[in-house]
Amino acid sequence: MTRPDIVLYTANTMNGWKPLIFLHEAQIDYELVPIDFGKKEQKAPDYLRLNPNGRIPTIVDRGADDFAVFESGAILWYLAEKYDRFLSHDPKERSETLQWLMFQMGGIGPMMGQAMFFQRIAKPNGDEVPYAIDRYVTESRRLLEVLDTRLAGREWLVGDAMSIADIATYPWARSYFWATVSVDGLPNLQAWFDRIDAMPRVQEALQLPEPRPSAFGKGDTEAAAAENAARFR
Repeated sequence: MTRPDIVLYTANTMNGWKPLIFLHEAQIDYELVPIDFGKKEQKAPDYLRLNPNGRIPTIVDRGADDFAVFESGAILWYLAEKYDRFLSHDPKERSETLQWLMFQMGGIGPMMGQAMFFQRIAKPNGDEVPYAIDRYVTESRRLLEVLDTRLAGREWLVGDAMSIADIATYPWARSYFWATVSVDGLPNLQAWFDRIDAMPRVQEALQLPEPRPSAFGKGDTEAAAAENAARFR
C-alpha cells in the first residue's frame, strides 16, 4: 500500500488546525500523528529533530526525501506550492496573500493568543493581570476590525477564492469566544465566518485530532476552560 507523502504532527489548537484545513479542503491524503501536550510529546528528542522550537504543527514530506517543515504559516506556503492550491499564480495576488498571511502570523495569532493566555490560564491559576487582559483583548478587537474592513465588498481576503491567508486566519479569528473578543458590529467578518462555517471539509478538519468545541463557544465551555487551566497549574 502506498503511503501518503505528507505526515502531519499536530494538535487541536488554532495553529494546529491550519494544515488540517488545507489538506481536507484540498482532499489530499496524509498521515496524522496527534501530539499529546499532556505527555510533552512536542519536547521529545525525535520531535525536536523535526521542529527545533518544540511546537506544533510540523509536516514531513516523504515525497521530498523526508523534508521537514515547521511553523504553521511556512507549512501552508509549502503545501500551497507543492499542490498548487490556495495560492494565486499572479505575482501581485501572491504578494497580497503573503501580506495577509503575515498579518495573521504577526498580529492576530500572537495578540489573540495572549488574550487567551491571560484569561484562560493565568487568571484562573491566581495570576490575574487586568492591564494585560485589556491590552490584548483591545488589540485583538482592533485587528478583527481590520479584517472586517478588508472583507467589505469581498468574499475572501485575497482575490475571488479561498487562499492560505483565509485558512491561516479563520481558526484564530473564529475562536474570538475563547479570547473573549466581541465581534459585534463586524458584519463582513461574520459573513466570512458563515461562508467558511458552511464548508463541510473545513468543519471535518476542526474535529481533529479530537473535537474542541469550547474554542468556538460550544459545549460545556466552563468545564473545558477549567480543564485547560489545570494543565498549566
